[in-house]
Parts: sequence; structure tokens; C-alpha cells
Amino acid sequence: MSSTGASNMLLANVIRAAALSIFFQVIFCSFILADVTLPRLISDGMVLQRETALKIWGWASRDEYIRVDFAGKTYDAVADADGKWHVLLPPLDAGGPYTMTITGDNEVTVNDVLVGDVWFCSGQSNMVHMLNIHDVTYATDIAEANYQEIRQFLVPTAADLLAPQNDFPSGSWTRAMGEDVRSFSAVAYFFAKKIYDTHRVPIGIINASVGGTPIEAWISEERLRVFPALNGTIQQNKDTAYVQSVNRAAAQAARRKSFVPSAGGWRNINVPGYWEDQGIRDLDGVVWYRKEVDIPAAMAGKPARVFLGRIVDEDVLTINGIEVGRTTYMYPQRRYKVPGGVLKAGKNSFLVKVTNHGGKGGFVPDKPYCIFAGQDTVDLKGTWQYKVGEVFDYHHATVPSINIQNQPAALFNGMVAPAIDYALKGVLWYQGESNVGQHADYALRLPALINDWRTKWGNQMLPFLYVQLPGFMEYNYLPSESSWAALRESQRKALAVPQTAMAVAIDLGEWNDIHPDRKKEVGERLALLARKLVYGEDLVASGPMYQSYQKDGHKVSLSFDHVGSGLVARDGGALSEFAIAGPDRKFVWAKAEIRGDRVVVWSEKVGDPMYVRYAWADNPVNPNLYNKEGLPASPFEIQIN
Repeated sequence: MSSTGASNMLLANVIRAAALSIFFQVIFCSFILADVTLPRLISDGMVLQRETALKIWGWASRDEYIRVDFAGKTYDAVADADGKWHVLLPPLDAGGPYTMTITGDNEVTVNDVLVGDVWFCSGQSNMVHMLNIHDVTYATDIAEANYQEIRQFLVPTAADLLAPQNDFPSGSWTRAMGEDVRSFSAVAYFFAKKIYDTHRVPIGIINASVGGTPIEAWISEERLRVFPALNGTIQQNKDTAYVQSVNRAAAQAARRKSFVPSAGGWRNINVPGYWEDQGIRDLDGVVWYRKEVDIPAAMAGKPARVFLGRIVDEDVLTINGIEVGRTTYMYPQRRYKVPGGVLKAGKNSFLVKVTNHGGKGGFVPDKPYCIFAGQDTVDLKGTWQYKVGEVFDYHHATVPSINIQNQPAALFNGMVAPAIDYALKGVLWYQGESNVGQHADYALRLPALINDWRTKWGNQMLPFLYVQLPGFMEYNYLPSESSWAALRESQRKALAVPQTAMAVAIDLGEWNDIHPDRKKEVGERLALLARKLVYGEDLVASGPMYQSYQKDGHKVSLSFDHVGSGLVARDGGALSEFAIAGPDRKFVWAKAEIRGDRVVVWSEKVGDPMYVRYAWADNPVNPNLYNKEGLPASPFEIQIN
């Protein structure tokens, strides 16, 4: 080797050694200089659970000494090899506000800390729905909300296919007052308000819910191992390259060309209404709607609200060429804000692009269609004009995608796991719509979720309160099979799990809206259950629940729990929605009479009754069995042995 070559090699080795030295110094300093950090939940305005040991945790440098000062006492910890530390606080009475100080190499202060009751609220869209979405129905409640001691931590949507996460990507505690209350889950807010008004302790809501999600997304991978049908999906989803390739292919296939409609060739159509009912047969695709709307001078230039009911499936609304709102799936109510300066006196051009992917497309009947500003309202129902923008290939199969937030364990990993060290009073659960049609699986998965979360939180008696699905879809005036009713029955049977309770909502639905407005009643029924089951109040908290039967010839006598002061037909008429069948399972409407605390059911058409159903329909017409306290009976099906 020449001297020049040796010199170059020596220089290269020196450079390599220097680079490695710098690298290890950076790594070393990153450990030495790591600031004390806290999970998002442990932050200003938090509510801690009273009367139980509390874990306060965070991260720092390895072996860093940590001191926590809270409520006049000091607690010590040392960060472990991974930099994680925790202290345990003894049970505390309700109170506050307090300040918590965490000191390591740096100091972190958490202000305005309350001690009260913490409820983990989860599920899909009916738990998501904020007061802001229902601000017409609950305008007074929103205006009067002034509860500094009711607080919500809104967990951001975060799904992970690989593993449970240590923390949420963002989030903070907010108070139920002013504009902040609009972002509260409506169900959770009315629950919390009722509990607070009754017990006067601070209430914390951790709202971890995502619309359109199935129950299996919320269960841990460990618990899902008892469901073999899901295990292959879980393992396949861990292949990040595979997931990305599937979703790239789906996105490419979903790209379609559309156009802005020209001036000619428009035809009349009624709004609301489905286009299949108005002469446009079997069309999946894009239909444009337009209307010239007369706006009074009093509304010109002002901010406004436009209500377009519900639209199947997607829509984009422009007014005078300016987009004011869009929704990408059929269930949300279309309630858009129109900025100031968009509306003008006289004629205003409304243009709606409606995209339908299957079934009937268009504007759902029996919903509000109007635009208003202040005291002035303009009706938008009536004759519009339409033009077909695109027809999707009816025989062309859609390339499927992997919706990450709907995958097994994905939401547990991202939205439940980061909270499992945070002590709770109980759980509220409102979910099931996305599992309709899978009632047999749901009957196993709901108890699995309950037991999974109890194991994770280390409390096998953690109270779990949930909502039975309300009525939805068109009425059926004959006894029939129902996937919605079957799902409700799976929910009812989960009451066999100890320390659970179910709020019946069969009477709170809307035939044309999977997101019914009556969130206040749902929250207050959950609060009734909590007051009895969790807070120990002596009250009637539930409507009648089927308990047992006695068969006498062609009649069946049914007994119920939770009859309260007695059974009643809510409307004062005959009991309805009872159906009966013999061994052939051909159901017919039954006669039903209240006799004391029992209901006797029969039909002359069925000599040997083997099955009895109550309110067994997607959306039963008149389920009128209640107790005198005004709470509805749960739908049910029984088989007579």
C-alpha cells in the first residue's frame, strides 16, 4: 500500500470514529437531557377519580429522580430503563381545584385539577355526536351550560394496526361552558349533567368514540384471539406494505371523472325524495340538483344556516358558486354554515352534487330543508331541477380498501390503551349499528369487550352501562325478521354480565335517521342506571325487562323485572307489538293484556305457542309497554321449551 493510500485510509478511519463519537454523544445527551413529559390525559383541567388509588405516570431520562407534589403531599419515583416512571396517590375525596407539580431535570405544572368521578365514554357515531350537531333541538341547554366542574377530554381518532400506543397524539380537557360545550358528546353531556346535579361532584368525561366503527375495533388483540375468524386479519394487517398497496389500488380505482353541468338539458324533480321514485331507475352515480332561491333583503350578506336534511350518499353544496358544505356518507344530518357575504337579495343559485353508490339516491323525506338567518327562514322543499352527471358501471366490482379504523383491535390500540392507567368510575358504551347483521358474533363480542376492558383497568367489577339501539328504518306493519331486532337481543342478553345495565332507546329513534336527535333522553336514562347501580340510589332506573314465562294452553304469561309502580300501555290503548308463533316459526300478531305485573299473550291462530316476540322489528310502529315511571320495556324474543 502506498503512503498516500495509507494516509487516505487513516483519514477515513478518523472521520468514521469522529462521526460515531458524535452519534453516541447525541444519543447519550438525549437520555441525559430528556425532559419530564406527561401523557395527554394528565394535563391542565383534568378530573381524577375520587376514593381510589391513583396512578400518575410519565416519561423522563433513564434513572432520573422524579418528585410529584399534589394536595400537600410529596411522592417519589425513579424512571426505569425505558424512561417510564409512576407514582401512586392514595384515595382522595372529591374536591379541588388543585395544582400538581412534577419535578425532574425540569418542572411541569398541571393546573386546575379536580377530583370527582371519571367516565370513559366510547362507541360509534351516536356517542360521537356533539351538542353542536343538535344545536337546534338543544339551543337552550347549550346557552345555559355553565358547568366548570363538568369536563371532557376528547380523544382524537387514532387507529393503529401494530400495537397498543402509550399516548394519544393530541387532546386536552375542556369545560362544559360557553362555546366549549358545543364539542361535548351530547349523550355524555346530558349524562354528566344529571349526575352532577344529583351528586354535586366534579365529572370527567373521556370521550373516545368514532363513527361507523364495529365492536371488534375496540377490543384488544389478546382478547380477540378467542375469535379465530379475526386472527388472520389481525396478522395480515401488521404487514404495513400490504395495507398500503391495497389502499393505493383502491384509491386509484376510485378516481372517476365528473363534470360541471352545462346550462341546458335540466329536468324537474321534487326535493325531498329519492330519484328512483321519480323516474330515474337503477342509477348509481352522480346527479346534480339546482334551484334558484329567492332570498329576502333582510338575509342578504348575513351568515346563515342551511339544512338539507339527509342525502344518500354524498353531497357537495355550493351557493352562488361558493362551496359551503360537503359530506362523504349518508348518515349525518346536513347542517351547513353559510359565511357572511355569500347570500344576496333576490335570486341565489343553489347547486348540489349528489353521489350515490347503491340503492336509492337523493334527499331523505321528512327532514328539514331550509335556509335561515336570524328570524328569517326560506323553505327549500319543492321543485328543483336535475341533470345526471355520471353513471357508475353497475357491473364493475369496487376495489376494496382497508379502512384502518374499522380493523380488529385498531381503535383499542390507538384510543383505549393510552387511558388504561387512568382510574375510572365506569364506562358508557353506545355502539352496535356497524354490527347489525352480525348478531351472533355480537352476542359474544360485547361480553368480550366488557371483560377485556375490566381486565385492562384492573377492576373486574368496573360498571359498564350501554345503550340498546333505537328504532331505525321504515316501518313494517307485519311480523317479520329483523337484523336490528336481533342485534338488540344480543345487547339485552349481555345483561348477564355482572355490574352492567342497559338503557332502552327503542322509542327514541327516527325512521329516516340513524342519528336521532333525542340525545338528552338517552343520556338521562344512562344517568338513571348509574344512580342506581353505581351511586346506590333507591329508584326505578329501567323499563320492564323480560324475566320468565308460564305456558297455559295457547296462552303465555310473561313476568318482568323493573316493573316499578306497575306495567302500563303508554298510550292507554291495547298493548301492541307482541307476536307469537308455533313450531313453524310463522309469527302472527298476538293479543296481549296486562294482568298485575304480568303480560298474557295469545292468538287464536296459534294453538301451541313456541315463540314470543316483543317490538321485534327494525323500527317497531308502537312499542307501548312501559312501567308507570315512564320507561319503555326492552324488545325481546323467547323460545318456549
